[in-house]
Amino acid sequence: MSDPIPILEKLYTAVVADVLDSLGHRNQTLGARLRATTATRHVCGRVFTVQAETVDSIPAEPYKLEMAAIDTAQAGDVLVVDGGNNLDCSFWGELLSTACLAKGVRGTVMSTCTRDLWALEKMDFPVFAIGVTPADSKGRIDVTAIGEPITIDGVHIRNGDYVIGDGDGVVIIPIEALEQTLRLAQEKMAGENTVREDLANGMLVTEAFAKHGIL
Repeated sequence: MSDPIPILEKLYTAVVADVLDSLGHRNQTLGARLRATTATRHVCGRVFTVQAETVDSIPAEPYKLEMAAIDTAQAGDVLVVDGGNNLDCSFWGELLSTACLAKGVRGTVMSTCTRDLWALEKMDFPVFAIGVTPADSKGRIDVTAIGEPITIDGVHIRNGDYVIGDGDGVVIIPIEALEQTLRLAQEKMAGENTVREDLANGMLVTEAFAKHGIL
């Protein structure tokens, strides 16, 4: 199919999650702790996977694979990082966001922490994380693989899947379900607009559901 990102930009996570449920993909939503930490609260794009693991000493080449991930990621990608729900340090910050923004990477989604909110909140670069801390990642968490399958909150994620995130959370769209998900999500949004209009005009909720099958 053609570039799906312009369609994803117009969607929201709840409608995508509902559609994936209807298609039998019922475990695609990341945990509730993983939320937007920046003023830019909508992210979507092609998944670029990163695996990071807790360490207890400074590696011989700290940041090596983290830098490689950013250098390898392409325009349209979103870095999705399995950080093992590490709350002890920050994996991300202003300088890495600046580098990604310059090359067209569309955002970062991480099961670990970020920092530099004083700068990130002024940038048009969405960062989703499970917390915020000033502690550096060096000697605390390190990237061990890029481009390999990862699992966050029980959701299996592969390079080339798609991701959408907003104020409600983050949903992963399996690549094999992408085309059907986008089509059905657009149809559901159109239906919800009609339901919204009926409800605003005073129609009973039960009547609206009987009419449209949408709630």
